[in-house]
Amino acid sequence: MTRLPSRPARPPMPPARPPMPPAPFRPPAAGRRARRAGRRLRRAPLALATAVLLVIEVYPLVWLLLGSLKTQSEFMNNPTWALPTDWTNFDNYRQAWESGVSRNLLNSVIAVFPSLALIIVFGVAAGFALEVMVWKGRGTVLLVFLGGIMIPSQMILLPLFSAYFKTHLTGTVWPLILTYTATGLPLTVFMMATYFRSIPKELFEAATIDGASAFRSFRSIAFPMMTNAIFTVGLVQFFFLWNDLLLAMTFTSGAGHDELATVQVGLLSFQGRFGAVQYGPTMAAICVNVLITLALYLFLNQRVMKGMTAGAVKG
Repeated sequence: MTRLPSRPARPPMPPARPPMPPAPFRPPAAGRRARRAGRRLRRAPLALATAVLLVIEVYPLVWLLLGSLKTQSEFMNNPTWALPTDWTNFDNYRQAWESGVSRNLLNSVIAVFPSLALIIVFGVAAGFALEVMVWKGRGTVLLVFLGGIMIPSQMILLPLFSAYFKTHLTGTVWPLILTYTATGLPLTVFMMATYFRSIPKELFEAATIDGASAFRSFRSIAFPMMTNAIFTVGLVQFFFLWNDLLLAMTFTSGAGHDELATVQVGLLSFQGRFGAVQYGPTMAAICVNVLITLALYLFLNQRVMKGMTAGAVKG
């Protein structure tokens, strides 16, 4: 019997390809341009408001810088918007520095930074005690600190001056340091208590279970976690103290006390004969003061932003 040859095996069929997804609908170019123009139109008021605010903020600084390069005759004879004739005229800065700005800056540093250190240390410790530690009467103590915020500085000037005079502290920088510390503590304590409220209490409870004392919890847990908040509160208090004029004039001006004048009090002394204001040196001194505070704020800007949002979040 004749055997028929076997058929060759069929090759396997390739797997079926999945169907291609439909192409996304692309609107016509005219529609895309219209929507893009609509978005730009909706953002236009915000961009315009930002530009106006930028001009409001930058224009005084530019005007102040240009004014510090003008001479006294240019202030008297030229229009206000006129540019300085000599862009390399730094005699006003030299005159302002030699007239006492360097001494005034040193007095401000001596008065402000020790006060700021005391405010931060006592304020953080008080905030920790009022918000983290549990003891009877802490709510009443917090209300007392809040009441201190509502006391205006003008009401305490005469009693403080009498007390400093009787204790022979007048003629020194101690009245400013003590007064700055006392007036800055209420707001600092309130803000620090608010920031401590955002820290989970379980951290301090775990530290207590591990045998840590209250001081150890404050030094090892609370203080490191409050770094951004401390920078924020410290910068706010720094601006309050550095720009103070009323207290500085009360406790540093007078016979024999002019060498204790701070920057803000020293700016009042740029006067010539018959009380004429020396505009060039005055603006140069203001420029130095503004640039110091502006550079400090720009350097600590990120920490301040983090500290401002830290107290607004619970947990």
